Amino acid sequence: MSSADTARPSDPTADSSGLPSASPTDAAPRTALVVGASGITGTALVERLTADGWDVLALSRRASSAPGVRGIAADLRSAESLQEALAGERPTHVFFTAWSRQETEAENIAVNAGMVRDLLAALAHAPVQHVALVTGLKHYLGPFESYAAGEMPDTPFHEEEPRLDTPNFYYAQEDEVFVAAARQGFTWSVHRSHTVIGYAVGNAMNMGLTIAAAAALSREHGLPFVFPGSETQWNSLTDMTDAGLLADHMVWASTDPAGADEPFNVVNGDVFRWRWMWPRLAAHLGVDAALVSGPSGAPQPLEVQMTGREDDWAALAARHGLVEPDLARVASWWHTDADLGREMEVVTDMGKSREAGFVGFRRTERAFTELFDRYRAARLVP
Repeated sequence: MSSADTARPSDPTADSSGLPSASPTDAAPRTALVVGASGITGTALVERLTADGWDVLALSRRASSAPGVRGIAADLRSAESLQEALAGERPTHVFFTAWSRQETEAENIAVNAGMVRDLLAALAHAPVQHVALVTGLKHYLGPFESYAAGEMPDTPFHEEEPRLDTPNFYYAQEDEVFVAAARQGFTWSVHRSHTVIGYAVGNAMNMGLTIAAAAALSREHGLPFVFPGSETQWNSLTDMTDAGLLADHMVWASTDPAGADEPFNVVNGDVFRWRWMWPRLAAHLGVDAALVSGPSGAPQPLEVQMTGREDDWAALAARHGLVEPDLARVASWWHTDADLGREMEVVTDMGKSREAGFVGFRRTERAFTELFDRYRAARLVP
């Protein structure tokens, strides 16, 4: 799990993440409800909150408990399931990190906004003080079906930019939070992350594990380790979001008055070009430098490069004693292809958070390499 590198000098009680540490005498009891607790962001949040001594309720489709964490099983797409599961719960802080991918943006809006609406309605009885919602840079880029298709703000993206004139489930989710906040009296924050890398398995958007799986297949079978995206992405500046840093950011906004009722971008704080990063990640993953190359002409998506490699992965998993032989549970080719295939620069401004007092930073290359080490230790990649 990541942490920020520097505490605010003006706050002698700040811990290493830049978050204020309440003393034992003035700390009010806090109970966090993490929605989507088994995902990349949810996993990092649970780790951060339990380390800080919060009582944690972890809501997912299949409840899983651990020391300091009580699992709650519920179907986010069922208002009745949520009402039943949460009837006796009294969280003070809600961290909403879940989403459900649908075929069209109209369906995305109906389903994902509905999950937020029904979850918050099911907590009308609870003493909720703050709700933190994770969205992303599609706030500026537009949804998948009209991705980067219209007029967009110039980079780096700033929070004060107006919404795009196109339907977007992020906007619909925000609106549901705003309505519930006015009704139920809590503060809110919105966290617009770039591509999030962190620890999870079976996640629909997992670039870290996807790249590690592609590298393992390249190494085992001598396959070219070709950057799957566009020349624009290869050559342009970009940034990313470490899940641990995102967790730090959400906890900060949920507990510091400066974070209340505001949307924030959240990225690691460094920038890089993939033409620099790709060969470095390949080296960390043990890929022969002779197999590593950048784009040549049109993108070469991983979905195409890795077609038919399911049996190769299953055999590789058996040889190395890996715990997951199903390649579909390890790699999300489509999402990595979408991120790396963009024909535009994507860079995010963090000035608003800095001015408000959040000083967290994470070097992206280290975030990747520590994540690769964690996946190796868990025997998910060789």
